[in-house]
Amino acid sequence: MNTLPVRAEALVIGGGVIGTSIAAHLAETGVDTVLLERGSLGSGASGATAHVVRTYFPGDARTGALAVRSVAAYHSFAERTGTPLGLRRVGFMVLFTDEAQVAEFRRDQAAQRAAGVDVELVTPADAARLNPLLDARQVVAAAWAPEAYSCDPVAVVRGYAAAAADAGAVLLPDSPVIAIDPDGRVHTPAGSIRADTVICAAGPWAGEVGALAGVDLPVRPEPTELLLTDPLTEPLPGAPGVPSTTLPMTLHPSKLRIRAWHDRVLVGMGRPGPDESREDWLQRVSRQLGTVYPALAGTRLHRGWGGSIDLGPDGTALIGRDPARPFLYAAGFSGQGVCQAPAAGELVRDLYLGK
Repeated sequence: MNTLPVRAEALVIGGGVIGTSIAAHLAETGVDTVLLERGSLGSGASGATAHVVRTYFPGDARTGALAVRSVAAYHSFAERTGTPLGLRRVGFMVLFTDEAQVAEFRRDQAAQRAAGVDVELVTPADAARLNPLLDARQVVAAAWAPEAYSCDPVAVVRGYAAAAADAGAVLLPDSPVIAIDPDGRVHTPAGSIRADTVICAAGPWAGEVGALAGVDLPVRPEPTELLLTDPLTEPLPGAPGVPSTTLPMTLHPSKLRIRAWHDRVLVGMGRPGPDESREDWLQRVSRQLGTVYPALAGTRLHRGWGGSIDLGPDGTALIGRDPARPFLYAAGFSGQGVCQAPAAGELVRDLYLGK
């Protein structure tokens, strides 16, 4: 394990997809960079996702623009970092159950296309063709965005960490930050380091890190859980000839989302409400799943994985600098950091360089 340096030009706090991207982009520019991570690299919000990178974010073309830049970077990721991502196109579909949702999509579509997002309105029959588990009678239309890929966030972290280290950055896992002094001295249980600039990319703990520096970041941890169905038969039940691995990531207005996961289906729909038991929540998810996707009615749901994501005030990331001190931040990605990590690293690098 590397020892804690005495000083750094840029000190990145957080070793997920965002923090390692920032460290790599800074170090490759010649900035003396140190990264501190409270656990192991990629152990936070980066692993608590559906492992999909996509470009379409309904009603949020700004995030879509960052995601378009990021997907382009991922296509050349192996060449740049030496780490293959194994991208496989799965597509992303958003289901609409009333005409108001369709009208909202139409109002947003021009901005999405201006941001470089490839998305179109499709009929219920088209939606059922793209996702054969769907009961077409449950929807009035859908948005279809083909630029969505399965992706391993841990591989993204590994690639950016290797690129950062190759460029001279020092990466220190198991190094929680316990205090930040006004002069930029950052304290850990193993000692302290003087940083010219502190950069917060601490995901769910960004608000806590900001508070240590006297900066108010409206980001809070939000627990999330993803579920897995029983193994499915091949072909899919109710969809002869269609392998389960072809299912796109599909989002329903109820927040129910599914995607193929090897021989199972990955299912997400938030988490139990404040006064709801986990068993009641699982029953609610199961009922919704069986209504939208009848072939999955009655299938058992098992714990997949979960954790906490960094929830921003409106689900849109906060990237910027504090006006009163050398403190930059990139947080509040609300579970979509892997979709924006390359662009976020570029933006923070440019902020640091005064561009």
